[in-house]
Amino acid sequence: MHTVPDGTEVVADREAAERLTAPPLLIVDEVTGFLDRHGIGSGPLAWQRIGDGHSNVTYLIRRGEASVVLRRGPRPPLPKSTHDMVREARIQKAVRGHGVPVPEILAVCEDDSVLGTPFYLMAHLDGTVITDTVPAHLDTPERRRATGLAVVDTLVDLHSIDVTQGELASFGRPEGYLARQVERFAGLWEINTTRDLPTVLRLADWLGRNLPDSQSSGVVHGDYRMGNLMFAPAGGPRLMAVLDWEMATLGDPLADLGYLTATYAEPGRPVTPLELTPVTREEGYPTRAELARHYSARMDHLDLTPLPWYQTLALWKAAIFCEAIHTRWLRGERPHDRVFGPSLESGVPRLLETAAAHATN
Repeated sequence: MHTVPDGTEVVADREAAERLTAPPLLIVDEVTGFLDRHGIGSGPLAWQRIGDGHSNVTYLIRRGEASVVLRRGPRPPLPKSTHDMVREARIQKAVRGHGVPVPEILAVCEDDSVLGTPFYLMAHLDGTVITDTVPAHLDTPERRRATGLAVVDTLVDLHSIDVTQGELASFGRPEGYLARQVERFAGLWEINTTRDLPTVLRLADWLGRNLPDSQSSGVVHGDYRMGNLMFAPAGGPRLMAVLDWEMATLGDPLADLGYLTATYAEPGRPVTPLELTPVTREEGYPTRAELARHYSARMDHLDLTPLPWYQTLALWKAAIFCEAIHTRWLRGERPHDRVFGPSLESGVPRLLETAAAHATN
């Protein structure tokens, strides 16, 4: 944990922030004042960055006996309609009311004059996120399998929520979701790239011509994968929280299943930049096909025959999103990114190649 500002990412006060050429991510005095107004903790702050922060940025904040998590957007410039922290907090509150495990939202700051962008505070949970290592309490073949199936069970619970009434009904327009996704991301490619990759437009055409009929409507998380899930720190695989709701909306639930299975690491499958939990290649974890069968057994009113289309959509969208990150890196807008941004020079074409393989199935 840090208690002394580093002078670039975190500064002590507004005066120090205004001396920087790029805005800081945290201003200690401003965060302290916000915590005071909401009665959270007392005394000086300590903070620690959580995760890699390729999109939004998350900090663990400790103050006296209080521990909270602050989530905010990245430094500007930001693409329009992205990094909406207020909306992200609202949708978590809404799904929490339906029993979906998410951290409690403690406070939301809509005033972008405080940190330069809206942000929110949520409860800090003491759990485990599985990425490149398996925690000891989940590291048997039986618990590895149970972990993978628990991922699907929580997704089913999310997709079973009635979104035709209550607050959730205001979070999107499910009708036409798939067509809008194809149209929107095809347009994003043109404004977020500096190079010519013809596969993008070929896949956009294929997706548009083979658009499936949506069989149901529900909450679509948009980035549902094991690395965005927190498990209990002991015992069996009990899922404590679904994280990172930035892309959540209402639409076709199979978009989440397509993303989960297309990005899930499996022996014999090519590695892509979205393989963020490579341990599922190890013995015991369910295969992609097993994940889909488990989902189908609980959502037996859905026909999974068009799943390859949804997997293609997931990887194609991911390639376009990653290209935006790569372009920002090329423009010097991600000066501290020395690994992920440069890796996308070849990583984006690999994603497109994998997407094209699903499109031919």
